[in-house]
Amino acid sequence: MHELSLAVQLVQAAEEVARAADAKRVTAVVLRVGALSGVAEDALRFAFDVATADTLLAGANLDIRSVPVTVHCRRCGVAELPSLQLFRCPRCDTPTADVRSGRELELESIEVE
Repeated sequence: MHELSLAVQLVQAAEEVARAADAKRVTAVVLRVGALSGVAEDALRFAFDVATADTLLAGANLDIRSVPVTVHCRRCGVAELPSLQLFRCPRCDTPTADVRSGRELELESIEVE
């Protein structure tokens, strides 16, 4: 379960930012997760609860914002993929492997007290 190691790294990064801001605790974490990131949201939520025990993030809310897959089609421009099964433009059906978004795993923001 690689989500646990991701959660531990997320907690470490958020704690570092919180300590630099002299925060007493972190109340919320906003994370952007792309559809192609390979992260299972439920497993990450469970791992986050485990990883935050006895840290500044204990009890913090984890807000996961999904990032869809978008590709660049040479024929008609950037398009969001309705399915991850085929990497073809949903407008003109041209095959494309030029992925523009969907691989993200980013700590977007934290809320502190």
